[in-house]
Amino acid sequence: MKYCNSLTQRTRFKTREVKIGNLTLGGNAPIRIQSMTTADTMDTQGSVEESIRMIDAGCELVRLTAPSKKEAENLGVIKAELLAKGYDTPLVADIHFTPNAAEIAATKIEKVRVNPGNYADKKKFEEIEYNDESYQAELERIEKKFTPLVLLCKKEGTAMRIGTNHGSLSDRILSRYGDTPEGMVESAMEFLRICRKNDFHEIVISMKASNTLVMVQAYRLLVATMIKEGMNYPLHLGVTEAGDGEDGRIKSAVGIGALLADGLGDTIRVSLTEAPEFEIPVAQKLVKIYEEEKRNEVEPIETLQYDPFHYTRRDSFEVHNIGHKHVPVVIGDLHTTENIKASHLFGFGHNYNVELDKWNQKDLAADYIYVGNQKVDFETPGYLGIICDFENFKENYSEKDHFFPLHTTVNTLAESKAKINFLKINVNDYNIDLSQLPENTVLIAEAAGSFTQSFRKFFNHLSLGNIEVPVILNLKLNTADLEHYQLETGAMAGSILIDGFGDGLFIQNEQHLPYLATTSTAFGILQATRTRISRTEYISCPSCGRTLFDLQETTAKIRKSTSHLKGVKIGIMGCIVNGPGEMADADYGYVGTGPGKINLYKEKEVIKRNVPEDEAVDALIDLIKSYGDWNEVSSQ
Repeated sequence: MKYCNSLTQRTRFKTREVKIGNLTLGGNAPIRIQSMTTADTMDTQGSVEESIRMIDAGCELVRLTAPSKKEAENLGVIKAELLAKGYDTPLVADIHFTPNAAEIAATKIEKVRVNPGNYADKKKFEEIEYNDESYQAELERIEKKFTPLVLLCKKEGTAMRIGTNHGSLSDRILSRYGDTPEGMVESAMEFLRICRKNDFHEIVISMKASNTLVMVQAYRLLVATMIKEGMNYPLHLGVTEAGDGEDGRIKSAVGIGALLADGLGDTIRVSLTEAPEFEIPVAQKLVKIYEEEKRNEVEPIETLQYDPFHYTRRDSFEVHNIGHKHVPVVIGDLHTTENIKASHLFGFGHNYNVELDKWNQKDLAADYIYVGNQKVDFETPGYLGIICDFENFKENYSEKDHFFPLHTTVNTLAESKAKINFLKINVNDYNIDLSQLPENTVLIAEAAGSFTQSFRKFFNHLSLGNIEVPVILNLKLNTADLEHYQLETGAMAGSILIDGFGDGLFIQNEQHLPYLATTSTAFGILQATRTRISRTEYISCPSCGRTLFDLQETTAKIRKSTSHLKGVKIGIMGCIVNGPGEMADADYGYVGTGPGKINLYKEKEVIKRNVPEDEAVDALIDLIKSYGDWNEVSSQ
């Protein structure tokens, strides 16, 4: 199925223009940036002030929560206050369980967002068997409940976002489709078909998930389904509950970037557990990466050799600890550093203990270090691979079993007796015969431009030729801005890893950034794509007017106590709306259930109810310990 204009030439997927007040979304309009307030919607002054900070930062759509009729009514007051201060930016009402609040909001502001999973359904995590007749009866019930809002929006000129969330699919959808991208798409399509039946088209659609693979697959499948049914509604992109700091930025870049790379997306929201005005520059940078990307001609793919709607990792043969079933490796870069010392390896996760005369490695430790033509005149740890340019290797390190050559031509491969031979190539060069490579060869592959499209074509070419050589993705940047570094590498590498390609990451940057930060970025990308788990994962919502505690402070406390729990996923949700559903992927959950009260979850089951907030973090730690997932010793 087709989901974008071309798999090898990035052009913007042309969507229908939607008017949201004075703003045009979709069509030829630029990609719009939006965010959501965190103030209580009944706090008019706080909501107005926060909205102004967001708008001044570049926010083009401001979303506010309307959990009940009183908040929906107050949206009109907030709108009037903003207009009086000279701000006419469109407002969006965020609706979940309350249809009558949506109907009030539709008369007050420019757009309403509804979640198909809980607008007309109640989620109880029940498995119900539906036959065709009973399922159709449910669709008719939903149509009856949803149609009044559709007709009202049509009458008032109010736009609508149909926003499906992976974690809040209805029990009915889960019973028939499971917890899948297909279920997410069908959940939205049911509501979309009702809109079309009533000739209402001012619609935007989203497919959000905290799992980037699910999120990307759902958006692709949505577009393919729309194309099949003759639709082209604009897309709102976002990774929900991305978290804060580096993790939130990388996770957002991976998911949103993979879609922008294919020309999909008309508006984006980067969901960070930070003040909403801080989300705006991150989103702007992410969009700019693709506006400024160097592009090159990539020949069309005639027969696609992988399924873009379902993840399967490309199999490659095993070379030492690279390829086949090994997790992707990380290569650090020291080739521009003169007088390399043992202390330089600290930034790549390797510490030398003088007293014990022993090297130690952290969880975030590079597997290989590239030194180019530089000399290494100290004893490096035997478990760490050192990669040298071929001439340097041949002259100085050919007898060391954990030093390996990097070749720039296939002609020198036969001269090496090393356990691993790395071969540097450009994926746009198809003049190199890769079918007869020695079985101890690993490719370090870069692209001259159109990163996603070039690598996609290259891996398809390897598959057609049954070439199973391991491939390390080589990214090259030139930035002194760490945030830009995180976003660009996350977007570029993420789009390839999500499709199951790549046996490692080798990120090079012309300007120096702290090695600890760049190493952490590489592992963060692998974590965000679920290809290598090396740290605790936090699924924390970005806060809104429904939030019942200080999300930023609480997330920081939980992170401080649990950051050593490698592979454990912890959901931190401000309210029950973003509770057991949105953190469906989590092992443990911390969910606000009332002022000063927290519910603690093990997966989707409530284990402790109404825990006082000042005791809840300790109670969460006790819960994790009780299930045997606690490790007292941190290796970070």
